[in-house]
Amino acid sequence: MNTAPARNLDRSSATAAPFDVESVRADFPILSRTVHGKPLAFLDSGASAQKPRAVIDAVSRCYEAEYANIHRGVYELSARSTEAYEGARARVQRFVNARSANEIVFTKGATEAINLVATSWGGVFLGEGDEVVLSVLEHHANIVPWQLLRERTGIVLKVVPTNERGDFLVDAYEALVGPRTRLVALTHVSNALGTVTPVDEIVRIARERGALVLLDGAQGIVHYPVDVQAMDVDFYCFSGHKLYGPSGIGVLYGRQALLAAMPPYQGGGDMIERVTFERTTFAPPPARFEAGTPPIAAAVGLHAAIDYVASFDPAAVAAHENDLLTYATERLTAHNDIRLYGTVPGKASIISFTMDDVHPHDIGTILDLAGVAVRVGHHCAQPLMDHFDIAGTVRASFGLYNTRADVDRLIDGLDEVREIFG
Repeated sequence: MNTAPARNLDRSSATAAPFDVESVRADFPILSRTVHGKPLAFLDSGASAQKPRAVIDAVSRCYEAEYANIHRGVYELSARSTEAYEGARARVQRFVNARSANEIVFTKGATEAINLVATSWGGVFLGEGDEVVLSVLEHHANIVPWQLLRERTGIVLKVVPTNERGDFLVDAYEALVGPRTRLVALTHVSNALGTVTPVDEIVRIARERGALVLLDGAQGIVHYPVDVQAMDVDFYCFSGHKLYGPSGIGVLYGRQALLAAMPPYQGGGDMIERVTFERTTFAPPPARFEAGTPPIAAAVGLHAAIDYVASFDPAAVAAHENDLLTYATERLTAHNDIRLYGTVPGKASIISFTMDDVHPHDIGTILDLAGVAVRVGHHCAQPLMDHFDIAGTVRASFGLYNTRADVDRLIDGLDEVREIFG
């Protein structure tokens, strides 16, 4: 069950409008193209969502009319570009309800955000024998950084198991969180199964044991309201490209006191106060963690993406995506040769499956020829695939712009797979 608290959406730059999927589809230019002579049915938003015209125009306008490097220029273009970049940070702050814009660090994506925490916070505050709790539901991006830290420092990783439905097992989690647990680093929503982790319980148990909480929100923020203060998490990260924004930009939210105690993640320009060959002093967060020229146009695009997403009633979007998930589940389970993975009630609009005696890559190739784009493979979640004793699945992930007709195209494409391999 989704336990994430409601977000108080800021709509200062966007006006709420009724959810009309056909109108939404018209906002995404790429959906009008064909693939192999067939209309595109894009069912891979979980990997990277398509971009609305508002985002494309914002990025184009930045490069055409306002681009310059930020913070150090005294000329007008630099001032305007700086204002746009920092305005994007303030927009993210309001979107996730952080206490301050200084708690918002721009990164290349959720992956870099987790690596930043593991390297900077973990490198200082974790030592031999300290424990970090993960789960088998995690994306590799929330496994490998902690393994690298384990090699350097001798920390201990504990893993919450799952069951055949793909549940997050709260009792098992509670048993793993002990007196040496310093951090709980868990997914908000499983990218491979759509399982929504019970945030309230996760945080409550961690707090009782004195542990901090990091949530990988790369999938969560796309489908559910996020209020970092109400959730009481210490770190939350997400990627812009999954939230209908540009690639190359992500967000790390961190409590201000934690960020202030963390050393730099990288060295370079714009993260310093004073440099001599004897020593360097560093800027306060968030600048401390944003070395070099940042993704200026991508930040502008992320601002536009958040405005776009916030223009819809989140309850209406959730109902639309849940309808697609329910419809796809019904149509897929009508076939005896289909097995679904991740069947927890209340899951996000992500559906993974296999077909008897047909490799997922073959399914994906045939679906592509029918104009249907799905993700196949292990979805950067190999430990989870190992749990199910499979090499991978076919994954269809739904976004704002998908329709029941897209699901029908998927089912028709699977019929073609049966004809070829039957």
